[in-house]
Amino acid sequence: MLKRYASLAGLGSLAMVLGAWVFQYGFGMAPCAMCLWQRYPHWAAFGIGVLILLLPGLHAGHRLLAWLGALAAATTAGIGVFHTGVERTWWEGPSSCTGSGLGGLDGASLLDPSGAAPVMCDQSAGEFLMLSMPSWNALFSFALVAVWIYAATRRA
Repeated sequence: MLKRYASLAGLGSLAMVLGAWVFQYGFGMAPCAMCLWQRYPHWAAFGIGVLILLLPGLHAGHRLLAWLGALAAATTAGIGVFHTGVERTWWEGPSSCTGSGLGGLDGASLLDPSGAAPVMCDQSAGEFLMLSMPSWNALFSFALVAVWIYAATRRA
């Protein structure tokens, strides 16, 4: 049971990254810095799911890895909640990717040699059912946290 649900949760994180790539490369929605931050814990969770699937025996080790998968999913969910708050101006985001940089300029535009306008973290790329992409990431990631916790509390 543990391996089955850990694999499911790991594949869920992989699906989240693949979905982000569809929006990025298929629909031309360039990610901001915080969007990219949300992907890293998903990669970690996917890797943890693969480890659990491939490692023989190790019931206690599998449980520990499943708890780490839950932590990775919770991390990306937290970043998604924070990013949602930045987009909705509930709180300030990092000056490197919001409009609060140097006199209206931000660090990314100062460092980008191509002159391309950076994608701002405080501007939503769009919404579906009144939720932006970081909000959807947070919701799905909280669901993955539940699957990871379920896996961690099952027998190998």
